[in-house]
Formats: sequence, C-alpha cells, structure tokens
Amino acid sequence: MQPSPGLSVESNKVCHLRRAHYGLKQAPRAWFAKFSSTIFRLGYTASPYDSALFLRRTDKGTILLLLYVDDMIITGDDLSGIQELKDFLSQQFEMKDLGHLNYFLGLEITHSTDVELNVHLTPSGGKPLSNPSLYIRLVGSLVYLTVTRPDISYVVHQGNHLELRTGRSSHLVFLLFGKD
Repeated sequence: MQPSPGLSVESNKVCHLRRAHYGLKQAPRAWFAKFSSTIFRLGYTASPYDSALFLRRTDKGTILLLLYVDDMIITGDDLSGIQELKDFLSQQFEMKDLGHLNYFLGLEITHSTDVELNVHLTPSGGKPLSNPSLYIRLVGSLVYLTVTRPDISYVVHQGNHLELRTGRSSHLVFLLFGKD
C-alpha cells in the first residue's frame, strides 16, 4: 500500500490506519465488529450456533436478525420491536428496507397460509397441501443440506419418512420449525 499523495513518510516508517478502508482485507472484520457492538447496545445477543445470527427475547416476543455481509433478514413475532430495530439501525447506518423477503442467497422465499401451528404430527394429519411438489422439493433440498449441517439431520429425516406424495401442512411445519 502506498501513502496518500502529498503525505511524506520516511522510508523506514509505516503508517498506522485508525479505521478500516473499504477494499482492504480488514474491512469486513471491522464492519462486523462495528455492527455487533451496535446491535449489542440494543440488547441483542449472538447465537451460540451462528455468529451472524442475533436475537432478542422480551415479554413481547422474539426478534431474529441474520446478517450476511451487508444484507440482513429481520423476523420475529414482536412487530413493534422489529420497527424499533429498523429505526435504530437506520440512525446508525445507511440502509434501505426492501420490504418482505422474496430472495436471499439465491433462494426464492414464498409465503404460505396453508400452515397449521401446534398440531400433533401423524402421516395423515393436517390438511393436504395445494402443491405437494413444493414439499417434496423442500425435503430433497434439506436432505442435501444435511451433508454440511448435521445438526438438522434428525428433523429432516423425520420429515422424509412422512408421506411425500401428498405433503401435509403439519409435515411442512415440522420441517420448518422442528416441532409437532
């Protein structure tokens, strides 16, 4: 790296940067450290399973924030807390709210109302899904994912043993949330 034009530096001296510059190797680390310290001030904690996943649990509910480079997903059941988080981050960083999630890391995200929560899991339980091929593709993708994520193997293989031809709403909930 060369010193900035107009800066005279003796040949046996080095420059010490006080902050990371975009494009340098330490810039992503500096960005993550700044983001982490900022989000911790709002009461979020880092997940012990993924350092890019931050969560906050309150009496109103849970909020999850997943950070990938400079993209983030914010979700949870505390809608006022989500808005508070967005407002806080907008004051700290330049950011744009892109609305509901449609794509993330090459995955298409769809929203469904066919899902029943808190039902007991049986091979014939729940409503048949309107499009069982989506369930079949989800199971196949998740089985492939277990190669690098053994922590989800149990849930995926339980979902794989269910009736794949019809696909039922309770099976989908089990695969997505790991509970029946």
